[in-house]
Parts: sequence; C-alpha cells; structure tokens
Amino acid sequence: MKHPDDTYIVVTTIQPPTACMQTLARHARANELRWIVVGDRKGPAEFPLQPAELLSLDEQKKLPFRLARLLPEKHYARKNLGYLLAMARGCRRLYETDDDNAPIAGWGVREREVDARRVEALNGNRWANVYEAFTAEQIWPRGLPLPQARRHFAHDFAIETATTRQSAPIQQGLANGSPDVDAVWRLVLDHEVTFDDVPNLFLPRGVWCPFNSQNTWWWREAFPLLYLPSHCSFRMTDIWRSFVAQRCLWELGYELEFHHADVHQARNDHDLMHDFGDETVGYQRNEEIRKILEACPLQRGPGQLRDNIFRCYEALVGAAIVDRAELGLVAAWLEDCA
Repeated sequence: MKHPDDTYIVVTTIQPPTACMQTLARHARANELRWIVVGDRKGPAEFPLQPAELLSLDEQKKLPFRLARLLPEKHYARKNLGYLLAMARGCRRLYETDDDNAPIAGWGVREREVDARRVEALNGNRWANVYEAFTAEQIWPRGLPLPQARRHFAHDFAIETATTRQSAPIQQGLANGSPDVDAVWRLVLDHEVTFDDVPNLFLPRGVWCPFNSQNTWWWREAFPLLYLPSHCSFRMTDIWRSFVAQRCLWELGYELEFHHADVHQARNDHDLMHDFGDETVGYQRNEEIRKILEACPLQRGPGQLRDNIFRCYEALVGAAIVDRAELGLVAAWLEDCA
C-alpha cells in the first residue's frame, strides 16, 4: 500500500547505514515514505541508502530555525531539527526510530484511528509497567521508577475485554530482541525477549508509563510534543519528553497508545555502567517529575498546547531537574513549530 508524501521517517545516527536501516529502507521504498537522517559532529559523511536524505551538521546550521543555532552538538537532541524540517515540508504523520531497530512482520504505516483495549487502575497506582501486559517475563521499560519494577501489572490494573476505537496521535510500539530497558535490567537480567502479539492498549488520564523515541508514531496535532530536551542526561532526554507529552496529551483529550512489537532491536554496543550513571537521575527523580507535572496548572484544548509545554518545562527548571538554559531552547522550538 502506498502512502502520500506527507509521511516522514526521522532517524539520527553517527554511522553509515546499518543492517537495520537497510531493512527500514526496503519498507520506506515499498510505502513511498520520505526519510530524514540527522547526523552530528562524528558524521556520517554520507548515507547512501534510498530514500534516506542525510542532514549533515553543516546543513543543519543553515536551516532557518532558531533552534538550529542553539542546540548542542554531539547530542541526541539534534533529532529535533529532523522533526522541524519534516514539519516545514508538510509532514502530517511522522515515524521515528533508531539505527539499531528494524521492522519485522506486522510493521506497517499506522493509521491515527486505532482499536485498543483500555487500561483501568485498580488501586490508585499511577505507574503502569506496560511491558508486563505483553509478556509474562520480569521486564520493565527504561524510565519506570525502580520501586515499580517489582509490582505486577495484573495486580494494579485491569484490561477491558472489548476494544475501543479512537484517535491516538502518539503511538508507541514495543521492540523484540533487545527491548528498550534500563541499565539495571541489562546488568542483572539481560537476555533476548519476544513480546506476545496481543491487542493494543490505551492508557487513560492519570496512568503513566515512559515511552521512547525508537519505534514511535506521531500525528500533526501532537508534533509540538516531539521536543527532546538538551540540558539533561542523554538517557533521559526521550523519557522526560515522554512525561511532558503524556501530561499535555491528556489536555488535548487523547490517550497514549501502546502496541505489539513490530521491530527487532539489534542493540548497538553500550557501556552499561555509563548508561547506569546517566540513568541515575531518573531512578532518583522520575516519581518526583510525575508529581510536578500532575500539579502543573495546564489548560484544555489544542490552542493551549504550546503554553502547556512551556509551563511543564518551567516547572522542571524550577525544581532543578533540567537546567534553566533549556527554556531558551523550548521557546525557540515552539516558535519554529508555529
């Protein structure tokens, strides 16, 4: 099935095309998708893989976005410029992933309207370990507060039997193989994982689960929520973005969707102790962030989205969770989005 050219893939990388990216390219060509690859100081110098378009560091600096002059180099948040370029070109549906994730059977261009089962909290717990809804194994997503890792999804939440069809402008897919987990899980339990192919889930307002930037679909109404913060830990940038996104998504009247694994992650080499160090601030403060964001006095409706995003980051700066310099980048991002 072919799709209009308003659907974009955005990836960031510092290396030549990986085997995973070659697999993604075959799907992109089959579906006539457009694709922006965001480079950085380390490269790559070229990315000879159709239909990918490499956006080098030099080219990024020439973009007509305020944010292009403010983003730090050698940082994952340079992916923000790929989002902005896609938006400027008329993107209405955006798929983001990483260079170590490859589509598998069941991957396809997703529609905004989805059928999913809704989750219901049973005992007031605010954190849902969604991975446990897709497997019986002990595993939790990166960003879940560690005290929640020993809780059982089935004890805290019920899943409705019937599915509901509704619009979901942010949709997070799981990954088989080497899923997105924290360094604690990898240091203690690391092994290959295959999630069960079960129906999609909607998380209702007030139920939190971190989501990442590795197999995620976004629609235009939610595009301002794509912003990745720069003045924070590398391992927390997409996680803290996900917390802001969830909080603001509720004020738009939507729920976050999770679906079965439709990519396989062949994870790039990582220094796990370095990852652990980068994640420590999240282990210590992610529950605090939830409370801060829940207390933010946000306003309902799409016309309030940009103000709501800025209020969330002001609150995180006020709690010394992200550096005050972040606010200048957020303001530039919101101006560029507009």
